Amino acid sequence: AAKIPFRLHHKQALLTFEDEEVAQRLTKMEKHTVKLEHTVDVKVVPFTLGMGVRFELSVTISGKKIHVSEIPELPIPEDWMRDKLELNFYKTEQGGGGEIENVTYDKQSRTAVITFLRPGASKNFVGWTEYPFFVNGSCYRLSVTPEFDAHLKNFQTILLTEIQEMGEGEESLQDMIEIHFQKPSNGGGEIENIKYVSKGAMCVCFEE
Repeated sequence: AAKIPFRLHHKQALLTFEDEEVAQRLTKMEKHTVKLEHTVDVKVVPFTLGMGVRFELSVTISGKKIHVSEIPELPIPEDWMRDKLELNFYKTEQGGGGEIENVTYDKQSRTAVITFLRPGASKNFVGWTEYPFFVNGSCYRLSVTPEFDAHLKNFQTILLTEIQEMGEGEESLQDMIEIHFQKPSNGGGEIENIKYVSKGAMCVCFEE
């Protein structure tokens, strides 16, 4: 596996948690006060290794949206076409999804995105390669696919900056930080790894 270097500067610390949600929760909280023998203020910033790093991609069916293509070109206004698409996909007797929240129609690309009110409605259209579209007495065949939601799973790592030292040694302050961020009452959780730099800088390598 390729090694990706990250430069850790003085008064910074890297913490890697077992649970990704802990890292995300702490990043949202941003400012933290570490209290043990002394009080130390620290700032949490999102941790990134830069472009080109591969992340795990999670893809799921959205449950409420479908993507429609091959919509026929008809001599009618765009809002009429939106209404006809809404009516067509609303009809449950032909396998439709029921009440519709929104229709986004693009005349140029002959595509649309239909958003249903009911969660899971888009699953009615899984397996449909062609869907009947009745308009002006004619029946056309539309290509229908469920819309997919994709998100990148982030690292379980946070970067602490602006660590204000109060005379503690590097090892002692690292222990203070670790104890603080392990406590669920502080929004923390189980820590896999921690590295704090009090002076100078060091290079930390991550495996891609």
